[in-house]
This record gives sequence, C-alpha cells and structure tokens, in this order.
Amino acid sequence: MPHNGCPHQCSFCNQKSITGQAYQPTAEDVRKTLRQARLDLGERAKNAEIAFFGGSFTAIDREYMISLLDAAREFEGVFSGIRISTRPDAIDAEILALLKEYGVAAIELGAQSMDDHVLALNERGHSAEDVRTASRLIKSFGFSLGLQMMTGLYGSDFDKDTRTAEEFIALSPDTVRIYPTVVMKGTALEKYFLNGIYKPYTLGESVELCAELIRKFEDNKINIIRVGLHYSDSLIENGYCENYHPAFKELCESKLFYNSFLEKTKLLESRNIDITINRKSLSKLYGQRRSNLRAFEEMGYRVNIIFDDSLEKYEMRIGVSV
Repeated sequence: MPHNGCPHQCSFCNQKSITGQAYQPTAEDVRKTLRQARLDLGERAKNAEIAFFGGSFTAIDREYMISLLDAAREFEGVFSGIRISTRPDAIDAEILALLKEYGVAAIELGAQSMDDHVLALNERGHSAEDVRTASRLIKSFGFSLGLQMMTGLYGSDFDKDTRTAEEFIALSPDTVRIYPTVVMKGTALEKYFLNGIYKPYTLGESVELCAELIRKFEDNKINIIRVGLHYSDSLIENGYCENYHPAFKELCESKLFYNSFLEKTKLLESRNIDITINRKSLSKLYGQRRSNLRAFEEMGYRVNIIFDDSLEKYEMRIGVSV
C-alpha cells in the first residue's frame, strides 16, 4: 500500500521506486491474493501471516481500511493472523480496539530513529516519545510489537543509531527490522546527497554497524525478521545503490564471526585453530565466497571446524588444535 496514509513524504521515502508499485489494493484484490496463497501454501498457510505494508495502515481512510480488514477476516483460521505497519503517531486506544476486533495480531511501527533531531531533519513528523507511547499502548492491548529502524539517516551517526537500538531493546519489542538507508531518486535525500550535504554510510560501514546491532538484539532475545531492503529491479534502477547489497544480512552475520574470531584469537600464539560452531552457522562462518576463511588463511591460521549443535546461532568457541 505505497504511501497510503502517510501525511507527508519523508526525506528518504519513495515507495514506488523501492517496490516498483504504486497501485492501491482493493478488497477484492485482497480476497484474490489470499485465495491464491491458500492454494499455493496448502497446510503451510497456518504459519503464514496476512500483511498490510508500505504505508501507514491506521492512518488511511477508515472505510477503506475496514473493507480490507473485512476481506482478510474471511480467511480467519486459514492463516495465522494479520500484521500491519503504521506510524507511531497514528496509534490510539480506539484504533487498537478496532484492530483487535478484526483479528490483527501484530503491529509494526516505522520508528526509524529515537533521536528527535534526526526525526525532524528527515521530516518524520513524530517524536521519539510518540514511539515510546505507542509501543507501550500496543503491548498493553496484547498485540505483538514490531519496531523498524533505519541506520545512516541524514543527521545520524553510529552513536545515534546504536542508541536507537538500545531504546528499542528497552521497549521490549517482539520483532525488529533494520534498514540501512539507501538514497532513492525523487526524494529530498537525493538533493542532500547530490549537494554534498548528506554522505551515506559505505557498504562496509553499514555492515560493521549492523553486525553489532544484530548482536545486541540477539543477546536480548529479540527476533530480527529483516535486515536490509528486499531486492527489486526498481530499487536498483532508481537508487544510488553503492551501499546496497541483496544479501546484506549475510554480510553482517559473516562479519560477526570474523570479528569474534579476531577477538578470541588475539592472545593465542598457535596458528593451528579449532573453531566450534553450530552446523547451521557454517555458511556464516565461511563468509560470502569463503571470504572469512581466506582472510584467516592469509593471517597464517590453519583452521579445523568442529560442530556442536548446542551452541547458539552466533556462538563460537576457539581452541588450539592438537
């Protein structure tokens, strides 16, 4: 639902370019999509959610919103529930009671930053306190709370982005999404970028920062359901994508293992190393195109990999090979 319900255009936002879509779905579109999804997914539909994303769902025309929810409610029991995204300042008790009535189970807030100066610079139109208030209200009604953040916004830096993540953790959301900022054509951010007022993080800087944010959220048992923008041809054609990568989360996870290796081996004299990990983490340890293993070898290490599936996803033990 690109831009629908948004009171203005934020500095970074061009939903049409990001998604390649401008069309607003009708209630019949919802029914058609869900009928097809039921056929395609079969029994797996029980684990799938109906999601309304792209705009501010609770700020759209009320009659239109209810027509979409009515269509979705016809599939109650087929799918696991309904998930919506909206603005922090478009939440109140009345709208939450309505969403509860229609079977909405999860609400994600596009918070983006918890720094009021950054929010103002990027024309968000809400405050960090709005995020706190909406989050607490959503949880009090029994909804699953999701928070979305953007790293590298105009006026932000590593410290401000890290503090945003820490404030998110304090609000105890069930899920988070992390979106590194990509400059899109047709936005205010494009003008700032071309004029030299705004300098985005490099890909390497984004990976370094987001790897640490992943660790923070994982350490606090908060489910990360997305890191980086979904790929679309429109995104590539309409964005300045030097700092974009379609497998961004994979890069971050590999960086976590790389950094952990350096930290755990810095006091070891031996270059013959045993690395113990959960077998599901093997590709993360290897890195894209085995980049981590090549780096370890170039440092002079001879690595032996051992599996212990009792270890957590990002946990790694280091020992000296005998």
